[in-house]
Formats: sequence, C-alpha cells, structure tokens
Amino acid sequence: METDKVQIRDFIGLFAPLARNAALGNFDKFDQLRDHVKQVKQHTLDNLDCYLGQFEQEAIENGNRVHFARDGDAMNEIVLSICQEHRAQRVIKGKSMVTEETALNDHLIRAGLEVTETDLGEYIIQQAGETPSHIVGPALHKTMPEIRQLFLDKHDLGPRELEGAPDLVAEARTMLRDHFLNADVGIVGSNALIAENGYSMLVTNEGNGDLCANLPPVLIICTTLDRVVPRAVDATAMLRMLVPSATSQAITCYTSFYSGPRRSNDPDGPMETHIVLLDNKRSDILDSNYREMLQCIRCGACLNHCPVYIGVGGHAYGSVYPGPMGSVLTPLLTSLAESHALPNACTTCGRCAEVCPANIPLPDLLRDLRRDESLQKLSPASWRFGTKFHAWLATHPWLYRTLTGLGIPLLHRLGRKRGAFRSLPMASAWTSHRDFPTPQGRTFFQQYKTADKQLDDR
Repeated sequence: METDKVQIRDFIGLFAPLARNAALGNFDKFDQLRDHVKQVKQHTLDNLDCYLGQFEQEAIENGNRVHFARDGDAMNEIVLSICQEHRAQRVIKGKSMVTEETALNDHLIRAGLEVTETDLGEYIIQQAGETPSHIVGPALHKTMPEIRQLFLDKHDLGPRELEGAPDLVAEARTMLRDHFLNADVGIVGSNALIAENGYSMLVTNEGNGDLCANLPPVLIICTTLDRVVPRAVDATAMLRMLVPSATSQAITCYTSFYSGPRRSNDPDGPMETHIVLLDNKRSDILDSNYREMLQCIRCGACLNHCPVYIGVGGHAYGSVYPGPMGSVLTPLLTSLAESHALPNACTTCGRCAEVCPANIPLPDLLRDLRRDESLQKLSPASWRFGTKFHAWLATHPWLYRTLTGLGIPLLHRLGRKRGAFRSLPMASAWTSHRDFPTPQGRTFFQQYKTADKQLDDR
C-alpha cells in the first residue's frame, strides 16, 4: 500500500508536470494568451459591478432566476429552499468546489434530502466519507486497491471480481444510472459566466455535468461572482489555458454552455433554472491587496508543481482549497488568525508562479500574508523570537557556520544508531507527529563547498 502512495506522489510530482509541458509544447503563443487572459480578468474585476449587472439581466431574459448569496449559509439556504419548493427528495451533483466551500451536501442531507455526487472522483470520496484532496482530481489520494475494496463494501451487488479501472468505472456507472434518471434537482458549478449573453460554461470529462443539468426538471448552478467574463470569446480563451494546465489535454471531452430552462421547441432540458452567485468575502478580497487571487481559474497546476503539496497531500492543509492557491485563498475566505499556518507551508521556490495560466504572483501573495501575520503578531512569542534570532544569525555568516558546523555533527552522532529522533528540544511541532531524520553529518554549506571543489577539479 505504501508503494501505491509513493506512486501517487510520483504521478503528481513527475508525470503531471511532464504531461503539462508536453501539452503546451505544441501550444503557439502560450505566453501571449496568458497575458491576454490576465488582462481580461483584471478588466473584469475592475468593472465587476457592471458585468455582473449585465450577466444578471441577460440571464433573466433567458428565463433563469438569479440569486445573490452573501455567504455560504445564505447559499445553502437558497438551494434548500428551491429544493423544498419543488418537494425534491433526490439531488444529483456535478463537481463543484463552491459547494465544498459552503458544505452544501451536509446542509441538504440534514434537511432529509438524498444527495449523490456524480463526478467519479467525488463519488468515490463521498462513499468513503472523505473530502477532496485536489481541486481537479478529488480522489487523487486513493489507490486502486482502496477504491476496489470501497466499492465491494458499499455496493450491494453480491460476489464479483473488480479487476482494474474499467471494472470500477463500469460499476460506478451502473450505480449512478438510477440516480440520474430519477433525480428531482441537478446541481452543477460553472467555469465561466458570460456577461454578453447570460450563458454559463461548464467543462467536464465524464459527461455527468450534462446529465445533471438536463435530466432533472430543476437545475441549480452554484458559482461565485468572480467567474464572470465579458464575452464568449473571453471564456474560450480562458478555456484554452485551463484545459492543458489542468489535465494536459488540448480540450476536454465536454464543454457545455447553458442558456436557461427548456423552451417550447426544445426536446429536453430543465423546466426551471436557478443561478446562485456566492460572494463569501470575495468583495472584501476585491478591495484588498490580494485581488489578483480572484483571477484564479482553478486549474490545479500550482498544486501539481508544489513540493510541499506533493510531500504532504491535500488533506494536510485542513482546507477546501489546498496547495499554493489554497494557502492564499483560505486565509482570505476565513481569517488570517485562523489559517496563518498555511502561507508558511511554502518553500518560496516560485514554481507555482511559473506555471500559473492566470499569471498570479502566488509567492508574492504568500509573502505578503506572512508579513501581515508578523504585523498582527499571530504566531506564538517563542516563534517570533526564533525567527528574529535566525534573521540576526543569518546576517553573521561566520557565527552561523560555526554553530551549524557544531550542531549538525552532534545530532549525527546522537542519532546515527536509530536513524531518527522521536523527540528534540524546540522541535516538538515536528516530532509530535513524525520522527526527525538524523542528519548525515555535514552542513549544506560544507557539502556545497565539496561539490564545488569537485567541479573545479574537473
């Protein structure tokens, strides 16, 4: 099982970046398109009230009902009231990080509704009683044997063999079919809201989004204010950046545009469509120095290239949004006092900024949050003293090298028999959860000098 987990980390850390690079290898003028998308997002945010008003007007003319939700509780109540108005019992959902943000499923289930996730990854973790570990691949942390055993335990289908991914997918399809055909309400998210025509764009690979949107008599689109773009051409430009960055494809299997409820001459579609636009502190972010975070298109590329995320996984962040984008967004959606540890989960390597298709300066935003944390004195006094002492020590290189030159060999001698320390003074935050590996005996600077000399000798 541990080997499987290592393979998952290798997939995220090695294969995903290589696949992205391969997908972008044939992409003409990637940097120019990235700059264009950034300009569009900046322009939209600068005029958000205008484009939101235009979208609302066009969407209503198309027959949609538009709702604005101040926070997560308000959105959950709006969705529940729509379900209760139609006496709904069964709800099916497409993949939506917004509904994860507001814990919509729990709210509906407490009210007595049956809620079924239909995205395969979301369905898997719903059966397991877990939360997503990745914003694109929610079940990326699960191994094939774990999913197989989960289906055997949860699906009452009698004795059977489940050999490989095709069997697992076929069984999930079988289990979901009845939910699709008998649902009273479908809930989906949105990748873009187009102001010029009031349409909502949804990008999927499984087709479950279209089934959720078109089979039930009532459709609810749950999304956020910052998904608005001025024109359809802007949405398609964003799409060209989103797909290779998220899944290393040229285009997804399904790109759908929802205009509104079924018209008199339409053969199918929902009889009623609602669009719920969530704020949840995004207006505050818009008026802050962190407004660039609202340009995020939720591709997950920063997660796939982040050494911290790859090392600890998504659940370690304790947040709906993990990785670099989550380390910025979560403190803004909650509070820095509550989430000040997240901006520190960063090596400042800068890979997230290099690959971000929206060109968001994530390392700069993380450093700014660290600065705010310091100014607000949110860390314990001992931590603040330690960082100040380290800053002073780093400006005295001879003393720094002397102390580390003494400390590292000492730790090596003390821990070489066991190979790790179960406890260390002033390191309880680490050793309370895991062993501290024994240093190999030389400092980084000593190793660097040796390697540099070897290169010179060549």
